[in-house]
Parts: sequence; structure tokens; C-alpha cells
Amino acid sequence: MSENTQSPRKPRVAVVFGGRSSEHAISVVTAGAVLKAIDRTKYDVLPIGITREGRWALTADAPERMAIAERSLPDVAQLAESATGGVVLPVDPASREVVLHEPGSLPQALGEVDVVFPMLHGPYGEDGTLQGLLELSGIPYVGAGVLASAVGQDKEYMKRVFVSYGLPVGPYEVIRPREWDRNPAEARKKIVEFAADHGWPLFVKPARGGSSVGITKVDDLSGLDEAVEEARRHDPKIIVEALLRGREIECGVLEFEDGPRASVPAEIPPVTDHDFYDFEAKYIDSASGIVPAPIGDEATAEIQRLAVAAYEAVSCEGLVRADFFLTEDGDFVINEINTMPGFTPISMYPRMWQESGVSYPELVDRLIQAALTRSTGLR
Repeated sequence: MSENTQSPRKPRVAVVFGGRSSEHAISVVTAGAVLKAIDRTKYDVLPIGITREGRWALTADAPERMAIAERSLPDVAQLAESATGGVVLPVDPASREVVLHEPGSLPQALGEVDVVFPMLHGPYGEDGTLQGLLELSGIPYVGAGVLASAVGQDKEYMKRVFVSYGLPVGPYEVIRPREWDRNPAEARKKIVEFAADHGWPLFVKPARGGSSVGITKVDDLSGLDEAVEEARRHDPKIIVEALLRGREIECGVLEFEDGPRASVPAEIPPVTDHDFYDFEAKYIDSASGIVPAPIGDEATAEIQRLAVAAYEAVSCEGLVRADFFLTEDGDFVINEINTMPGFTPISMYPRMWQESGVSYPELVDRLIQAALTRSTGLR
């Protein structure tokens, strides 16, 4: 009598990318690199792109079409297998069945998903919104939970948490939407008084953005209104930060079996063709960092300690990239964390871990495995 031996199916990873934020294209590039690195002998993969309008689309599994080519940025709409079909996750912890709905056709089951790798940056993805949906669906996911994602996205509350844990942050001022809408003169005065205390130039930023999108370095009062409007194009709440003179140093944190560990740090050297390390310097002109940062053993140990402390302060999971300034006085000041840092081929997070002995494919695998071992819900 023959025995029916059916091998267990491989865990299914849904890689979700794109999204409605201004970081849409970088999310696509990031997801392409991750799709290329996932071990297909170990996992089944389902690529799902979110268009700029918010439609969830089944996309081609084509990493080669998801890179920046000749300064042209990729888009989910170029990868979607249908211009109208929508992918739906179950809002039911008892079912992980993903369904494709195409107008005029019967729903098509795409199979169960065991874990989601949300390669989204910015609002509507990295900020706790997608994480909340996945919690309702009962599907494990890579990275920080709802609260940590929201705090890690909002530069104001991130800094407030850091201060409450005794972590060093630089001077900043927040202008809330209603302040600028109701009384722009008073809001402008608030920024000018901040400049009087801390000096020009200032950096005007969207409070809940990333990839240096919408950031302006303002040298004097004449450029202030234009900088505020540029930041508000991406987020009605803005944050104004004082210039910190020093070296830009980054450090990665990764979840291991025994807890979070820090990578070797990297230094972002001054960019000669840009005012600061902006979007074009990062992604178009491929300005590269120095890994490991030449800061000495004592400073390396200190930034690693602070990076893990920031990870723990915000209750992160999986991974974080922590960005610091090493001031002229030799002190570290934490600028921000990224709960889902870039994974593009030139991104600093995977480069730091490569130098720390964790290859790109191993890094991706560790993040998936860590997510598979965590439950959704309160933990």
C-alpha cells in the first residue's frame, strides 16, 4: 500500500509596495531589490503594488523593471497586471485568503498569505495605517507595530519620546496645520523667533515624511514662506529644525533571536553638488556613504548603544535605521529613526549590515523569519 506523502507548502510572503505617499517610487525600487533577494526555494512570493491613487493591484514579479533607469522613477501602474482589478486582504483573522476582484468577473482566489513584507515608505504604509489593517486581518508582518510605526513616522512625537527616555535631540519647532491656516503671520513669527534663538539656516520639513522629500534648507527669512509651502504640499504639519554642525552618522538595528543588535555605523559625507543629503543626492546621483564610519571604537560603541536605545524607546520590532549627528563637541544627537528604511541597492541600511557580516539575502530572510514568529494583536 503506497503512502501519500505530501510535502508541506512553503510560507507565502506578500511583498506590498508603492503607496499613496510622495515616496511611492522609492518604495517600488526597494521592493524590487527585496523581491530579487528572497529565497524562492524557501518562500512563495506574491507581489502586490498599491497605486498612487490607493488601488491594490496584482503586479508582475519583475524586479528588473523596478529600478531607477536613466533618472526615470518606476511606478506601480507600470507593473500592474490589470488597470482595474483590485487585490483585497481579508479583514478576518480566521482567513488569510487574498482575493483578486476584476470588474465584470468572478472573484479570483490568490491563496493564503502567511506574512506581509510591507515595503512602503511614508504615510499610508509606514505610519501604522497598513499595520492596523494587518492586525485586523491577523496576518503577521515585517517591522514595527501600529504605535511604533506611527511614532516613528511623526518627527514631533518621535522626538518627544526620545526626550522622555533621555536621548539627545536637537532644537526643533512644530507648526500644526491650523496654526498656519488660521494665522500664518503668527506661525511665521514663531519660526522667526526660533531662528533668533538658534540661528539660520533652518531646515523646514514635512513632519511625517521621508527620503528627504519636501525638505528645504532656508538661509534667511526671504525663503521661509516658499519652504513652508513646499513642506505643506507633503504634510499639513511641518517641523523646523536648527542646523547641527557635525558629521552625519547612521546605524542599523536588527532583531536577532536574543534581541536587537546594532550594525557598524556609516557616515554620510558632505555632498558637493547639493545643499544637503536630499532626494536627488540619495537616489538619483547615488551619493554614497562610508561604511564603516571612521569614528573610532569608543564613538562606535556609543552610537550602537544609542541606536538600540532608540529602537527600544519607540517599541520597534524587526528593524530600524537610526540617524545621528556627531557634533563638533564629540556628542551624538539623534535626528530620527526609520522603521522601514530603504532597501535599494545603494541604501545604507543593507550596506551597514553587509559590513557587519549579514548579507542582503540573509537580512531579508531574518526579517521574514522574525515576523513569522510574532503574533498579531497585543504582545
